[in-house]
Amino acid sequence: MIGELLPPGVAWAERFDDDVAEEELFPEEQAAIARAVPKRRREFATGRWCARQALRDLGLPPTPIVHGERGAPGWPPGVVGTITHCPGYRGAAVAHAGEFLTIGVDAEIDEPLPPGVLDAISLPAEHAQLDRPGPSWDRLLFSAKESIYKAWFPVARRWLDFTEARVTLRDDGSFAADVLVDGPLCSIEGRWMRAGGLLLSAVVIPAST
Repeated sequence: MIGELLPPGVAWAERFDDDVAEEELFPEEQAAIARAVPKRRREFATGRWCARQALRDLGLPPTPIVHGERGAPGWPPGVVGTITHCPGYRGAAVAHAGEFLTIGVDAEIDEPLPPGVLDAISLPAEHAQLDRPGPSWDRLLFSAKESIYKAWFPVARRWLDFTEARVTLRDDGSFAADVLVDGPLCSIEGRWMRAGGLLLSAVVIPAST
């Protein structure tokens, strides 16, 4: 599904199960999650499986993908990418850094956010667009901001709070964000989709930006 949101040149892979053996992980990866609960280890293993399938489609060999700064995946030199997971879905997208500056994707279940979460992740100006038929717009807003952050951080090398990006969700499957703090990306465009009980969002920025 996520491939529908990504341009040519971005490789991707996804799974809807965790039928991946932890033994397939590299030793460095196994060490990184040795103390994690079983659920976290399973989703980690499947996410890394997706990432390596995507890297293979770029013509790159299997490699460990350990946590980097702030928990972001540590990609091989010359690669930009992102990994996402939610109940019932794991996915990854990668590209050559010479072609794309950064990528962010996020998957969420198509259900309203728990009480209190919307106020924590949104700006008052964003609320009016959430009261209309369609997907769980509040959850989609959360997903879009997750994708924005995943694309922002590798370029800016600093945290971007949920309230530091003002997002407009469009009915045509696109969204836009104005970043409200100084940084390398002040205006960001993305795409979203709703399918199979899931919401997926993606931000892909060409290297020429």
